[in-house]
Amino acid sequence: MLGLGTVGDVDQAPELLDAAIPDIDWTVLPAGTVSSRFAAPSGELAVISLGDPSGPRVVLAPGVTGSKEDFILVMPLLAERGYFVQSLDLAGQYQSGQAGPPAGTAATWDLYVDDLVAFLADGAPAHLLGYSFAGTVAELVAVRRPELVRSLTLMSMPPEPGNGFRHMKVLGPLAAVVNGRVGASLMIWGVKNNMNKVGPNRVAFVRSRFALTSRRSVDDIIGLMLHAPDVRDQVRGLGIPKLVAIGIHDLWPAALSEELAQRIGATYAGYETGHSPCETAPHQLTRDLLALYARAA
Repeated sequence: MLGLGTVGDVDQAPELLDAAIPDIDWTVLPAGTVSSRFAAPSGELAVISLGDPSGPRVVLAPGVTGSKEDFILVMPLLAERGYFVQSLDLAGQYQSGQAGPPAGTAATWDLYVDDLVAFLADGAPAHLLGYSFAGTVAELVAVRRPELVRSLTLMSMPPEPGNGFRHMKVLGPLAAVVNGRVGASLMIWGVKNNMNKVGPNRVAFVRSRFALTSRRSVDDIIGLMLHAPDVRDQVRGLGIPKLVAIGIHDLWPAALSEELAQRIGATYAGYETGHSPCETAPHQLTRDLLALYARAA
């Protein structure tokens, strides 16, 4: 299982297990993973699934310039606990690079919401996790179609509506003048130059994804993140368990995510890592996801 510990270890020493994770080959999927394509409203989306399809369903949605592979350390840990775990590349991203809006038009929040709603509706109601940009998408999905969502996890999501960059530790001072194209250029530069200080295998994989990812989709998504809708009160009113999970060294101050958790009635979890707990703290994240799912049951 990619050099990770057993499921029992998630309960016993998750911090130690996370600290011992090697620089894996991110192109190698966990044993038993099934790859497929889903016909979403915006086009075909690439999907990976792991676990018993009759088990409780978990859907993990990655963010901009990300992909389904971002969750390959978490998926086996959940699958071994009996969950059916799925992740998908969003429209325009990596192996879903051909999906997106019609030529000459920009992607909208509704495009990403409609795609995720269609995917959820194609199976059983799911425990939904949205990562970064997809956190806001997941919020909108849960508010619009609450019957499809059993629990909601917002991981490393911009913690405030409106201009999601205004309180970023680096881009904050430029937020008022940055547009989608410029913001996307800065983000891509940071990823390609390994500003997150990830291992050689990881940085090689994230760089390789740009060959398939639509640059137009990145511009569109960054533009959307400059005008994020405020659904915090509606999310608070949802009758499901919620979790806000972040690395305390994330792009945004941890205090803002703590405030978000309080505002929406969610549990808060902060890990000694950066923007990607699913990659760097998968055992700790899984421990907290399992607790969340138990409350939903």
